[in-house]
Amino acid sequence: MPDASTSRQPSARPRTRRGQDTRDAILRAAEVVIGETGFAAASIADITRKAGIAQGTFYIYFQSKDEVFRELVLEMSRLTRAFLTEATADAPDRLTAERRGLRAFLAFVAERPALYNIVMEARSVAPDAYRAHYTTFAKGYAQNLVAAEREGEVRPGDAEVRAWALMGLAVILGERFAIWETDADLDHVVDQVFDMLERGLKP
Repeated sequence: MPDASTSRQPSARPRTRRGQDTRDAILRAAEVVIGETGFAAASIADITRKAGIAQGTFYIYFQSKDEVFRELVLEMSRLTRAFLTEATADAPDRLTAERRGLRAFLAFVAERPALYNIVMEARSVAPDAYRAHYTTFAKGYAQNLVAAEREGEVRPGDAEVRAWALMGLAVILGERFAIWETDADLDHVVDQVFDMLERGLKP
């Protein structure tokens, strides 16, 4: 049986520009507060204080801290897809797209570490949202790999397994080289990854 937080309808989006700006300010503040302190430690008072609004204003746009958290997970999904689509739009082949996509993803994580941390915490706070984030992304990823195989750009293989493997690689690299180490040479990281992907590990 779903809990109340998953069965409630999400709050309606504001109809005015001012309302949208206020909602966005709440989300940006929540990203920083929750991303830095964690879901359990963050409070609505912390979020509204960071956003510079009255606490009562929060409830005009969101029903709970849980709803804000889930919206941030969705936002990570939207932003990541948009960011990677732009980065790979004119790639001449799949391997080039993979290289550019990984570089762009690592740069995105370095730019928005709090949002990345929120998605990682979603595994325990909102596991359904966490699973939806990755399964939705993997579905589109696998479709791109199937298309690349059809065009002869990659050799035949299980596109779904490959999609998850490549996603897992990107996620842990993001944590190691964009979160833990903020001044890593991302170009070097990507070069090393693609040396392995293109040539394998056999001597």
